[in-house]
Amino acid sequence: MRLRHHRQAVDESETGIDLAPMLDFVLNLLIFFIITAVFVKEVGITVSRPASQPQATEEKKKVKTIVATITATGEILINGRLVDLRAVRANIERFAAESPDSPVVVIAHKEAATGILVQVMDQVRQGGIENVSIAASEGT
Repeated sequence: MRLRHHRQAVDESETGIDLAPMLDFVLNLLIFFIITAVFVKEVGITVSRPASQPQATEEKKKVKTIVATITATGEILINGRLVDLRAVRANIERFAAESPDSPVVVIAHKEAATGILVQVMDQVRQGGIENVSIAASEGT
């Protein structure tokens, strides 16, 4: 009887689960994920929001947009004044001298020749204005 009793005590002690290997594995996983999370770079763009200051809006009001219009017949108007293609650069230089940050909007009629549009844009760029936009119109 004594032997049986002794064997039951030994069996009870062997039935327990050893947690040390599992804890080692979990800690290794934790260290792996912490290290890899440090090196992950987030992809995105930085957005700089404009500050709402009254001075900034006043400065923008001082900048006047120069409008160059090309009619369907190929006539060129700068700020409503009829000019020749050769005089576009001189007029743009004069307006750029008054306000250097002025953008130019070239409004071309949809039936105007593309070559005239390109020549006007070249004259504007040679006149010192880099901010050139193109718009289309069906009238005028």
